[in-house]
Amino acid sequence: MSLHIKSVRVDLAGNTVLRNVDIILPEGETVAVVGRNGAGKTTLLRSIMGLVKLTSGQLLLDGRDIGTEPVYLRAAAGFGYAPEDRVIFPTLSVVQNMALPCEVQHVSKREIAQRIETVLAAMPQLKPMLPRSGAALSGGQGKMVALARALMVGTRFVLLDEPFQGLAPVVARQYGDSLRALRQSHPHLCVVITESNASLLEEVQSSTLYIERGYVTADRLDVLHNPPPMDMALTA
Repeated sequence: MSLHIKSVRVDLAGNTVLRNVDIILPEGETVAVVGRNGAGKTTLLRSIMGLVKLTSGQLLLDGRDIGTEPVYLRAAAGFGYAPEDRVIFPTLSVVQNMALPCEVQHVSKREIAQRIETVLAAMPQLKPMLPRSGAALSGGQGKMVALARALMVGTRFVLLDEPFQGLAPVVARQYGDSLRALRQSHPHLCVVITESNASLLEEVQSSTLYIERGYVTADRLDVLHNPPPMDMALTA
């Protein structure tokens, strides 16, 4: 089972942001997408989640084009997303923030409780925070909660946009430990992590993709020394 991002192009405000992206995200992989700011990392994740409209191409989930389906079905299809800005609800407790996307999908209370226990097994540092309000969290703690919330609905794919940005070293290590623990607790889960600093993902990812000017490749040298032709950059 996998997601095939097939020949995807995205134009925003008259500019081509993603250019003929053709990659496969397989189950069980932790995929790093590395590129500098403005390379198209966030747009790639937002296009997978349906938050950005594709100019052309397909999103094939086990052969089904989910790009043609209503956006709200992404979560129901097993996609979880933690944007760079976290978006933690300040008036809700940590456990309420975690449960909210499941409640919106009308997941049973018993199933929600089971999912929380599964998430906490991979992220035990969240246990003492569960009753704490979202407003009382530090930036790093908020990112941990955002990851946990994404895992509550991301039963197949979890997309993390620059999760290490701004984290203190201690929190960054805890975050990395949680990502590594997911390989054991969620062996079929595909985790996609964007980052501008590849060194932050050492020993976290199982494979790496590189993005530059919206062009994605598995070989960094291809991006740096063989960018897409200028006519492709203008029209692809």
